[in-house]
Order: sequence, then structure tokens, then C-alpha cells
Amino acid sequence: MTTAPATPSAGTKRERRKEARPGELLEAALDLFVEKGFAATRVDDVAARAGVSKGTLFLYFPSKEELFKAVVRQNIAGRFEEWSHELETFEGTTGELLRHCYLVWWERIGATKASGITKLMFSESQNFPEITVFYQQEVIRPGQDLVRRILRRGMERGEFRGVNLDYAVHVVMAPMIFLMLWKHSMGACMPDALELGPEKFIDAQVDNVLYGLCARPETGPFAPALSSPSLPSSPSAV
Repeated sequence: MTTAPATPSAGTKRERRKEARPGELLEAALDLFVEKGFAATRVDDVAARAGVSKGTLFLYFPSKEELFKAVVRQNIAGRFEEWSHELETFEGTTGELLRHCYLVWWERIGATKASGITKLMFSESQNFPEITVFYQQEVIRPGQDLVRRILRRGMERGEFRGVNLDYAVHVVMAPMIFLMLWKHSMGACMPDALELGPEKFIDAQVDNVLYGLCARPETGPFAPALSSPSLPSSPSAV
């Protein structure tokens, strides 16, 4: 006689449901933060979308601010360790590394819902100083430090010319910010004929950045303006 597979007990289902709740809450919160913004998102709505009570939400996240921080850590800030490891173990040229980082960023952040967090911060950061300071510490500064390390790698290898790193970091990051804002706001204002292909845009931007960074003789009428201070002696690390 064949024995039918055991049916999970109600208690087991509840345990699995309880274990799944933090992830479901973070997914629901990301959806609503991107759709409505920080100010307009209510914890009641997050709990309802996740299928739990508001009291259950507060068991995991004591406030909307802490919920937002958890969303950012899960989707963006928590990735810097893996990105740092990829930088340290990359074996190609720094130009290839830069292109790789742009594409990886697009795949893991830009093309996902998490890219909408950038628009949220642009729109609401001045009204919420606590989450602004948090975002600066856990996203902006680590991101800048990571880009700085990439540029310094190229300079130390003689692949990139000497540049002012404080400004070059923004040159590298600007296309990423543009793409996220295009995806969540600017793009909606443009006709279909001007639809932007993210991968092609990244290719164009990488080529532009690399031609500006590649080592070259300091000659010609613009040489004095393009020359920059020598490589600092104390490299910064993430």
C-alpha cells in the first residue's frame, strides 16, 4: 500500500510563513517606496501588501525609517562587500574593469526596482535628515570610495593619466545617476523615438570616460588645462 506524502501541519505552515515575513515586508516596502516616495508610504500599506498586520511589521522594524534602512541595505548597501571583492580579484585592464563595473551595476541595481531609491533620495532627502545621513554613509561614500579605487588602480598601472580623483569620481558616477533618473522620471517625458537603450548608453559613456582617462603626452594647446596633480601618496580604501 502506497503511503501518501505527509501534508505539512498548520504549525509548520505558520513557521514557514513567519520566517518569510521579513523578506516579504522588505519587498513590499521597496515597491511602495519607489511607487509613492518615503513621505507618502505608510507602514499600514506595507503590512497590507505583505499580508501581515502592522503589529507584525513593527516586530521586525520598529519604525518606517528603520524599514527604509533595511530596504537600502538589502538592495544596495549590502552589495559593496561583493563589489569590493570583485575589484580586488579582477585580472583584466582597468578599462575593462570600469566597463565591467558599469554593466554589473546596471544588472544588479539599475535594471531593478532598487534604482528607484535614487529618485526618492533626490526628491525627499532635504525633508528627512536621518535617512539622508544614513544614505550618505552607507551608499554614497562607499560608492565613491569604490570608484576612487578603480581610478587609482588605473593611474598606478600607468593606464590612466593623473586626474583629480575628487572630481573624476563624479564623472564616472554621473552616467549611472542619469540612467536611474531617466528610468524613473525623465524617460517618461520623452517620445518613444527617444527611448534610451541602457547598455548602449553605458558603452558610449565608458568610451567617453576612457578616452579622457587614458595616458597621453602632455602636449597641445589644452595640455596645461588637462594636466592635474600627481597621484596622492596615501590611497584611500573602502
